[in-house]
Amino acid sequence: MTSQLTSEYLPELVSVPGETLQEVLDERGISQAELAERTGRPKKTINEIIQGKAAITPETALQLERVLGIPAAFWNNLEGNYRVNQARNLERAELQKYVDWLKKLPVTAMVKHGWINKRGDKVDQLQEVLNFFGLASPLRWDEMVESTAFRKSSAFTVDMGALSAWLRRGEIEGRGMPCRPYNKSGFREVLTQARELTCRPLPEAFKELQRRCSEVGVAVVIISELPKTRVNGATRWLSKDKALIQLSLRYKREDVFWFSFFHEAAHILLHGKRDLFLEGEPGDAEHEREADDFASNVLLPARKYRRFSSRSTFPKGQVIEFAVAMGVHPGIVVGRLQHDKLIDFNYLTDLLRKIDSQSLPTSLAS
Repeated sequence: MTSQLTSEYLPELVSVPGETLQEVLDERGISQAELAERTGRPKKTINEIIQGKAAITPETALQLERVLGIPAAFWNNLEGNYRVNQARNLERAELQKYVDWLKKLPVTAMVKHGWINKRGDKVDQLQEVLNFFGLASPLRWDEMVESTAFRKSSAFTVDMGALSAWLRRGEIEGRGMPCRPYNKSGFREVLTQARELTCRPLPEAFKELQRRCSEVGVAVVIISELPKTRVNGATRWLSKDKALIQLSLRYKREDVFWFSFFHEAAHILLHGKRDLFLEGEPGDAEHEREADDFASNVLLPARKYRRFSSRSTFPKGQVIEFAVAMGVHPGIVVGRLQHDKLIDFNYLTDLLRKIDSQSLPTSLAS
């Protein structure tokens, strides 16, 4: 009998719990006054529950279980669902005031990348975006982008909506990546050995890089650049034992990609855990210089590079020979020589490797 009633009186999403209670009373031939007498609740309270003016409390739910034989959990769920739906309706009315906030964000691009779903209703779309950010209100987003660390790193030279979405996607991917606790000495060792990965095709090399870094507490993700983000990479700590290196595919060149990785790695090794570092955006000049020097030296040890770069010409064969000796792809050497303005940007471009995002697994270029 109980299971039958539990199934029979499943609530509508917006129905008042008292309506279901009245239906049960009518079926049983029990008046509100009799129910009040049996439960020991005031007649006024029973009537207010029926009219939706009073809630079914856990205590009342237990009393209804005793009197009507319908589990207290049923009444508690009925009441809970009703209150949640009331709250949702109130929230929708409140969120309606903020639908223009969506204009601050690259919603179309986020949908295209599969980060969020496309919704036909503006409030539904707003809720979808808030779920993505893990925020209850657009006001919380405004507070986030106005925070000291965020403002300091970006200097407002980028589209803040696009940048915040890009960073959030990286955070989501990073938090979902299993990692062992951070091991500083282990991470140094990984970086020492990672140089040879530049010689491998990027999809294969990146998977191996991800694996090695995860074993020493560093999550590494590729999140494709959104329009107007203008960043090559970002670094922050997700917890005291887990760091995140987030890389874009900006410039679509592997030499830039690898330099960005080692640059971001330097922030983890050399700088604080509380800061957000964005490569490609103004930040702490000293920290950025240190990160640049670290990346340059790891890829091409300073003393050996100085000796090689002191020559007046750079024949293709000698560039390749030097790259082999350094254990890196020749494109790394070409990119460095171009950056240092020692060769023309049109010279040896056949040694540079372009990044084809289509060749990367979806999880690596989301």
